[in-house]
Amino acid sequence: MSESDEKVSTKDTEEVIMEATFRALSKHGYSELRMRDIGEEMELTRQVIHYHFDGKYDLMASFLEYIIDQYEGSVEVDGDADPRTELDARIDQCLFGPEFEEFSHWDRMKVYHELYTFAQNDETHREIFNDHYGRIRGSIVEVVEEGIEQGTFRDVDSERMGQLITDIIHAARGRRMALGHEEAPEEARQSIDEFVLDSLTLDEE
Repeated sequence: MSESDEKVSTKDTEEVIMEATFRALSKHGYSELRMRDIGEEMELTRQVIHYHFDGKYDLMASFLEYIIDQYEGSVEVDGDADPRTELDARIDQCLFGPEFEEFSHWDRMKVYHELYTFAQNDETHREIFNDHYGRIRGSIVEVVEEGIEQGTFRDVDSERMGQLITDIIHAARGRRMALGHEEAPEEARQSIDEFVLDSLTLDEE
């Protein structure tokens, strides 16, 4: 490992590799991707990749976790926010994503959804996607339950409500990615407001 490589911590090095993987995947796609392609997208030596990961499969599993952590770890809601405000923030995060210095939310979603299409034939990746889906759904269910307890939301089946909102989010993202319907996320956001959240939220007396 070169002197410049040694100056980079393990965490920083892995982030460099993950961002290089984004760039390589966007250019080559998953099926054609080689470790060499990722190495060409970063300043560190390619040997650094092999030091941290046991081949392409191991790297892709870590890459999926990296994408998921970027989204789940960046939802910012004031601690005193009411349940409706928190629910709005989580839905917006899923539909429109956080801001990135390089590669937009939809650039990243394109890579995410390409890997998603291969998950049906890959047990490990399918488990990662299932876990992510469950965490998104679970976070929404938790906010709905909190709103019911506080008297902000009607007394509904929180599990089914979380399922509905999560499925709308996934359908809208899939429609935008697969069919090129750029208006899909905004339409989904408006529909969730009008047909779901407005009826879920109790009027203040």
